[in-house]
Amino acid sequence: MKTQHGGKRYGFFSGALWGLDTVVLAIALAMIPFDGFGQSALVGAVLHDVACAVILLGYMAIRGRLKDTWNGLRTRPGMSVVVAALLGGPIGMSGYLIAIDNIGPGLTANISTFYPALGTLLAFALLKERMAPRQIVALLVALGAIVVTGLSATSDPVKDGNAILGIIGALACVIGWGSEAVILTWGMRDEAVDNEVALQIRETTSALVYLFIVAPIAGVFGFTLHSLAHLSAGVVALAGLAGTASYLFYYKALSAIGASRGMALNLPYSAWALIFALVLPGPTPTLTQVICSVVILVGTVPAATSN
Repeated sequence: MKTQHGGKRYGFFSGALWGLDTVVLAIALAMIPFDGFGQSALVGAVLHDVACAVILLGYMAIRGRLKDTWNGLRTRPGMSVVVAALLGGPIGMSGYLIAIDNIGPGLTANISTFYPALGTLLAFALLKERMAPRQIVALLVALGAIVVTGLSATSDPVKDGNAILGIIGALACVIGWGSEAVILTWGMRDEAVDNEVALQIRETTSALVYLFIVAPIAGVFGFTLHSLAHLSAGVVALAGLAGTASYLFYYKALSAIGASRGMALNLPYSAWALIFALVLPGPTPTLTQVICSVVILVGTVPAATSN
């Protein structure tokens, strides 16, 4: 029972910290030299995951667990985490960015936030996890509030965007993020790969692929290095710090209470982002968005609670 309650707390904090990460990263991308650069979101993603990987390297080194990560990587569950990293990082996030470039952030957010629905289905089929009907209804209520939030967001239409490519990108995001959580949960059932080891494997894999494969192919490797000389890179690192803490809590939640409930508690990151936007620099949320945030936060609690 203590593990269940601890897992819920971990999921709660993971969503809150990811909301903070989102707002801080948005602030960084509005600064020089990202402001006005067409692929700033991709460069931000590269720097963000590299920062997370470096922070985790230091964290695990201080805890004397680098050997554990190396040993875990050599196991079958450890290699499954590598696959999950590719699905959730370069594939899922790249699909997310492609969708934003082609169909805009509002529609992209609406489609991408359905990853817990897919993850819950996969967890039911592959991990034999069960959710009561009322928990599924609560999850759908929260997803509906997210859709309303996205529709109420004002954003410029995407010029010369490819709608089909954008939808494909958004679906890749849903598949990548939803399947990532399920594969991770399976991998962390092995004693050799606990949540911290799994997270370091995940972030290191994602950072290396972003830095040495995605960035060069996209033609942003040089700009990524150039951005390191600016204050905004430090702000991205701060976002990475919040993101690393979020990931740590998220992985602990997945390990403690399973994929479906862990994703449900992480889902309110969009609501938390609006809350942090009220106190940090940036656009002020509308009344509709604030109300929807409350619905999202309230709806996800029963979705992750069995009693």
